[in-house]
Parts: sequence; C-alpha cells; structure tokens
Amino acid sequence: MLWRHGGDRVRALYPKRLTAGELRACYAMTDPDSPGTDPFLTSTRAVEQADGSWTVSGRKWFTSHAAEADVVTVLVRTDGQPGNRTGLSLLVVPTSAPGFRVVRELPVLGASGQWGIEFDRVPVDADHLLGERGGALAVAGERLQLGRTLRCLRWLGQAQRAFDLMCERVNSPTGARGPLHGHQLVQQHVFESLLALRSTRSLVHEAVAGIAAGRDAHVEVGLAKVATARMLQQVTDSAVQIHGAAGLGPDTPLPALYRSGRTARILDGPDELHITGVARRVLREYGA
Repeated sequence: MLWRHGGDRVRALYPKRLTAGELRACYAMTDPDSPGTDPFLTSTRAVEQADGSWTVSGRKWFTSHAAEADVVTVLVRTDGQPGNRTGLSLLVVPTSAPGFRVVRELPVLGASGQWGIEFDRVPVDADHLLGERGGALAVAGERLQLGRTLRCLRWLGQAQRAFDLMCERVNSPTGARGPLHGHQLVQQHVFESLLALRSTRSLVHEAVAGIAAGRDAHVEVGLAKVATARMLQQVTDSAVQIHGAAGLGPDTPLPALYRSGRTARILDGPDELHITGVARRVLREYGA
C-alpha cells in the first residue's frame, strides 16, 4: 500500500520484487529515547541536496527484521525541529546504501526480531520519497490501520491455539484425580476465555470490514487492537495456569504465546495511545 505513493521507479521496482519474494522490507519509525506514540519528536533527519536527492542521518530502534531487510521505509524530519507538528516525511532507504548500519539486536522479553539501526549520511534518490514532502503521517496512517488489523487477526489465531491447548489439558486424564473438567474454578477459566475470544472476534471483524470498504476505521481498529492484545494475554494466562509448571516450560508454545500477548499491549502503539485516540474521536463526534 505504501509503495503507490513513491516515484515511478519505486512503484515499478519494489512492489513486484517484494511480492515475488526477491526483496524484504521493514519499517522504521521510533528514534531511541523518543516514544513512538509521539512521532513529532522524530529527530532522524533527511537533508535535500541540490539535485533533489536526500542525505539521511539518525538512528531508529525496535525495527522489526531490519537485519534481513533489503529496504527500510524510514520516518524522517525534512523540515522543522523535533517537537514540530509538521515537517515529517517517509523515505525508502536501501540497506545496501553506504552509511547504513545495523547497530544491535534488541530482544523483546527474550525473543529476537527487533533491531537498532543507524543512518550516517546515507544517500537516497529523489524518487524514493513516499507521498508529498511533509506528508508522512497521512501515508503512514494507511499502513498502520491495515497493519494493526492484520496483527489482530494473527492474535485471534494465537489465542484460539492457547484456548485449544487449555481445553485439551482440562480433558486429559492427568494426575491421580483424573481430568480437571469437573472443577468449577477450571470451568471458570474456560468460560472467561471463550467469552473474551468471541467478544473480541466481532470487534476485529468490524475493523476488517471498515478497512475493506475503504472507510476511516480508526475507531474500529483502535478498539480491536486494545481488545485483542488484552484478550490474547488473558487467554494464554489461563492456559498457562491450567497447565501448571508444564505451561512455563519448553514443551508447549504457551510461553511464546504469552510473550506475544504482553508485547502486543505496547508494540505498534500501546494501549494508552489507542484508548485516548478512540475516546477523542468519539467525543468530537458528540461535540459536533
């Protein structure tokens, strides 16, 4: 979706090679020590040269799969100073360009996949600007709505996996007292998990419908993102509790699923960002 905002060469080259599996891409938004929830604090800068090309300098972190990427879409400041609410742009930067460097891996609760990267006067062609100069947030908004909705769908599947494991454990003949399904507190775990799963699924489907119809789905996506992240953590926590010590070890996927649920409440926008964003939009509608 982002690539259609680029120049002719970007539109002709990158989408085809990406869909063919010949290239890998990543997205770099957050500067170190600057919260990603406030992109206006971005200090990574792109300076326009006399021929229209750009020179990028700065650092980003928590960039997914940056070590394996061939290109990275970078949020940069092309005008103004950090804190200004204008002057942000998006540039597509080949990782093979001189001055690009992967600084270090940043494990998230022990899991790999996130990286810190650096740009030391990296040259970027003029037609690698996505959208208009200063129009980064309008372009990025499309990507973020779709990306967050796709993650919600994945989290639903992960929660369903945890729920299935929990129910299988409840019905298995473990221990001297037989299956756990006769215990009321165990039944409560099953009920609460199923309620959370089915309630959340409808919110995700509303977000999917809004995206598919081309509507502004900020409210639906925000509700779905917060609810699904919380639900994944809740259901996985119940599954771990039912498994006991076995749920903490390496013989089930539950530790990885639990980690996904916890990180989901921070990465790609923390709960607080979506809560305040949705509330403000709804209240503006009532005010109007």
